[in-house]
Amino acid sequence: MVIREIQQFAEVRYRARAYLCYLFGQNLPSRLPEPSLKAITTGLDKITNEINSFEALYLLDYKGEQVIDNITTHENGQGGMGENLSHKAYYYRAVREGRCVLTDPYPSSITNNLTVTAAMPIYDDMHELKYVACIDISLADVLKIAHPSPLYSIFGHASKIVYSAFSLALFLVALFLFIQGIESFFKSGFTLSKMNVEEMFESTIILTLALAIFDLVKTIFEEEVLGRNHKEDSSGIHKTMVRFLGSIIIALAIESLMLVFKFAITGPENILYAVYLLGGVTMLLIGLSIYLRAVKLKGNENDRYL
Repeated sequence: MVIREIQQFAEVRYRARAYLCYLFGQNLPSRLPEPSLKAITTGLDKITNEINSFEALYLLDYKGEQVIDNITTHENGQGGMGENLSHKAYYYRAVREGRCVLTDPYPSSITNNLTVTAAMPIYDDMHELKYVACIDISLADVLKIAHPSPLYSIFGHASKIVYSAFSLALFLVALFLFIQGIESFFKSGFTLSKMNVEEMFESTIILTLALAIFDLVKTIFEEEVLGRNHKEDSSGIHKTMVRFLGSIIIALAIESLMLVFKFAITGPENILYAVYLLGGVTMLLIGLSIYLRAVKLKGNENDRYL
């Protein structure tokens, strides 16, 4: 059950973070000349009226010391004022990143259940850190808050079934191509005198396409069925696209090379078609280079804003 909840949290993590950070941003003063403690505690009280399924609400100063008692309904969570929480990961991340953050699930000291903490730094108008507002919510309550509707969940399960079916079908295609690709080697009986160069080129093309399709199947199954790569960045998708297009380009390049030699011997008047194919391969290489350049520039731009 715990593993399932953690997997569900990974799916809705950014939705939960967006909601909790929205609550902080709407109710807590920030970028003001002097954000007062009274105004912040008033904002925390407003948050308790909007969300009642939380373990504790509390406020830290810029040094990480708690400046108010916990706002909580749990007897074990009463008090806390004056406690130094600067060693906590959520305080460190909020201060370092300068934005609202949401932690991974961890055992709560109040309920002993898995809990997540959202923390938001509060600055004055000079961008000087004054406070860090924090809220602890149990993992189960976070899932209730941020988990999509039952209809969306049903659609998600149906999508996984469909993606699984397509993955299986594409895997069978890749398997058949692989069998077809190595069949010519068995036909020749591994005898050099019986091997046909044209058949070897064709086998290489078929095996390359089989590899490209298998790589695509692997990515679809991992991302859409297993949900392993549901992250903010899309580097895995970019790598898959590059590998897939690279395999296609290699297959087309081999085919065009084979046609050049074939037409040069048997039909020189048709060699122009092979040249057209080489031109298409060249355009694909140029397009892939532009794609890689754009991905690199976008990655550098994202790193600049983190």
